[in-house]
Amino acid sequence: MMNQHTIRKSFSLTGVGLHTGSTATVTLHPAPDNYGIRFIRSDIPDSPEIEADIDNVVDLSRGTAVGKNGVSVHSTEHCMSALAGLQIDNCKIEVDAPELPLMDGSSFPYVEAIQKLGLTEQRSEREYITIDEPLVYTDTKNDVALAMLPSHSLCVTVMIDYKHPALGAQHSTLFRIEDYAKDFAPARTFCFLSEIEKLREKGLIKGGSLSSAMVVQDVELTDDHIEYIRKLFNENGPIVKGENGFLNNVDLRYFNELCRHKVVDLMGDLYLLGKPVLGHIQAARTGHAANIEFARKIRAYVIEKKKKQTAAQLSYNDILEMLPHRYPFLLIDKVVNIDPGKSIVAIKNVSFNEPFFTGHFPENPIMPGVLQIEAMAQAGGIMELYAKQIKTDRKGQDANIFFLAIDKVRFRGPVRPGDCLRIEVEMLQSRRDTIKFSGKCYVENKLVSEAELMAMLSTKNTAA
Repeated sequence: MMNQHTIRKSFSLTGVGLHTGSTATVTLHPAPDNYGIRFIRSDIPDSPEIEADIDNVVDLSRGTAVGKNGVSVHSTEHCMSALAGLQIDNCKIEVDAPELPLMDGSSFPYVEAIQKLGLTEQRSEREYITIDEPLVYTDTKNDVALAMLPSHSLCVTVMIDYKHPALGAQHSTLFRIEDYAKDFAPARTFCFLSEIEKLREKGLIKGGSLSSAMVVQDVELTDDHIEYIRKLFNENGPIVKGENGFLNNVDLRYFNELCRHKVVDLMGDLYLLGKPVLGHIQAARTGHAANIEFARKIRAYVIEKKKKQTAAQLSYNDILEMLPHRYPFLLIDKVVNIDPGKSIVAIKNVSFNEPFFTGHFPENPIMPGVLQIEAMAQAGGIMELYAKQIKTDRKGQDANIFFLAIDKVRFRGPVRPGDCLRIEVEMLQSRRDTIKFSGKCYVENKLVSEAELMAMLSTKNTAA
């Protein structure tokens, strides 16, 4: 698994916003582990923050806008796509206007700036969104469909067909995330001339110009109409019929640039899930509204999956398959609750027949504190192995958990024969194959011991 990344240094980009027509400067800053992506409106008192999350989506007209408490940021998709494509987990995005600048209509200005400055690897491990079964979203009214198939890597396939003779049907596939910067980021946004005329007539897209997007020519261009367009968009440059289907015969960066830009938009919208997706995404004729609805379906699946995992219980036989320990040193009888990689609740029934009672204060039998710590360690090991879906054989040769450190140990009460020891463990930090977690042992509702532990996961044939 990879660790999280942020950008190495801050940088700024300036341009005109599509909706307001105002000049906007966006500044991207490095951010700490587990910060995520957040937008900061620096032009508003107290600089309110808005998490880049699908729950904060407030508008999907001509782009994706996020907002919170009446404050919003529009046109987030290209910036979000660049962060997704370069696998950046944590970033603070400061903007001094209600929307991000459109620039050339692609995500490449962000990608180019980030690549020049580089990335910084962080301590925390990156988390991914995965599925165990296909997910499908359809919008029959608009002839839209999206699907996600289980996969160990990201693959994105998009198909479009606008029934326009100059465009035809197009499809494109991002096979590897490493290909994003070169093969997809430069792909520009596009629009139909008839569509932007109507929007401009309504006083919208004030910052849109004939050069800020690839304009598909779907209306006849007479001399009178050219003059009308020139006045409508305050255009001083040339306006000529596009022999290639695009106004002014704009040169394509890719033969299927429109479809590739749909991949850019889709990746940006899906990154509002807060974590990168591992799966094969397939989309037909999709747009921002469908992207977000599909993202919501993915999140609903993840939440339901987590509920099922949290409710999972492990029997004694399950534990034997996971841990190499055996009697008399296996100190977990069952697991009653798991949140994989985050927390676990396990049970140890303390019998009078425990072998340690014969020598540990036999006249006043008390469970040794070090064995309570060992029970915490074994519970933590199960939590990590279960999360990584690694199961050892009965000799424990495929995967083991080894102690590295114990800290902040406190013993607060005795554990006697007949007690039911409840072990609660929570993950504090996970980095590569090293984990740090806190453990607490209870008898009924009384805390009897606690500690912080560090351990290492070994997947080789290692002897203890």
